[in-house]
Amino acid sequence: MRNGWTVRRLDRQINSLFYERIALSRDKAVMLQHGGDRSDTDAATPDEAVKDPFVLEFLGLKDEYSETDLEDALITHLADFLLELGDDFTFLARQRRIRLDDNWFRVDLVLSNRRLRCLVLIDLKLGKFSYQNAGQMSLYLNYAKEHWVKPGENPPAGIILCASKGADEARYPLDSLGNPVLAAEYRLALPDEKALEAEIARTRQTLEDYSRERADITLD
Repeated sequence: MRNGWTVRRLDRQINSLFYERIALSRDKAVMLQHGGDRSDTDAATPDEAVKDPFVLEFLGLKDEYSETDLEDALITHLADFLLELGDDFTFLARQRRIRLDDNWFRVDLVLSNRRLRCLVLIDLKLGKFSYQNAGQMSLYLNYAKEHWVKPGENPPAGIILCASKGADEARYPLDSLGNPVLAAEYRLALPDEKALEAEIARTRQTLEDYSRERADITLD
């Protein structure tokens, strides 16, 4: 009611667990703004199509694991991973090689997105996002744009899937890139009931504050 969503839009938000993701997100205001301002006729953008955070409890990974273990688990549970990504994603390749001069690089996962009409490159990181990750992904995307993109497709987008990220530390290096690159967190389990209840309570307060701000702007 507050955002004026159609039934179709509301159904899409429910199916993508929009409410729960706001509770888990560290940047709730931005998610609320994106979710409230878009309409069904708006053009798709990567930051709208990509969820954050991803909940990957189906992988069954515990304690210590490597990036290879994470990638293997994603491929083993590929159907579940694609469902978590969204129904517009299609898997194309893993460890796709890039040769630059005498050096070889590998893109962890290559997908396509029907709605965005572009390739989506995923780089897996176990730790916290760092600005070096942005430079590496930019290299992959520039190469893919020149060698992998087919006629009629949009420029490729990148997802740096990391265990954690700082909002500003991710925003500043990514905003300066010529290609659309997103840093998204993954979680191997949902928070327990008490933690989720606390997040929902904080989210409810954020919703109220956000609604009051929108009302004040409208009145002005």
